[in-house]
Amino acid sequence: MPALKPTDYVAEVIWLGVVANMDRKELLADAREAVELRFDGIAGSVHGGATRESCSRVKSQYPKGTAIRNERQLSIISEEELIQIAAKMGVEKIDPARLGASMVIRGIADFSHLPPSSRLQAPSGATVTVDMQNRPCQFPAKSIEHVAPGQGKGFKSAAEGRRGVTAWVAREGRVAVGDKLRLHIPDQRGWMPEA
Repeated sequence: MPALKPTDYVAEVIWLGVVANMDRKELLADAREAVELRFDGIAGSVHGGATRESCSRVKSQYPKGTAIRNERQLSIISEEELIQIAAKMGVEKIDPARLGASMVIRGIADFSHLPPSSRLQAPSGATVTVDMQNRPCQFPAKSIEHVAPGQGKGFKSAAEGRRGVTAWVAREGRVAVGDKLRLHIPDQRGWMPEA
């Protein structure tokens, strides 16, 4: 019996980006029409690699700077949630490049709350595995502040629960703007520790 089940949910890729250098003052991804997903992430991305140094997100598990598996190769966000973040911040729109996004999709409601281990699969067979919800952080806020003075500080609270997901490459292949990604979810019930 398969452990993952295909759903009828399909997302359209509407934007792709690569963070080619990490400027902590102005997080910025370069827009692309297509990317090659490799087991170590997107070619040319500073977020690539099989491993990464642990950060504050996993401080309960590892001392900061510990080498761990890189489950944050991609940052994926939905257009619908970008619109909600912008509305909450009181800005017309948010450029996904300023979030250091790898991919913006359209068509899956409540995207930031997908079950961990869900898969998004492209027509090429390229597949990414959702690790978990991405948490808002200071770097996108600083980048937004760079182009919209006075607005960046509102990012973290506006993006709470809407920041998308982090993911890692499960199968290599090409993904392009306009591709349709099929959602596959784990075939299991929700966790019930009190049952």
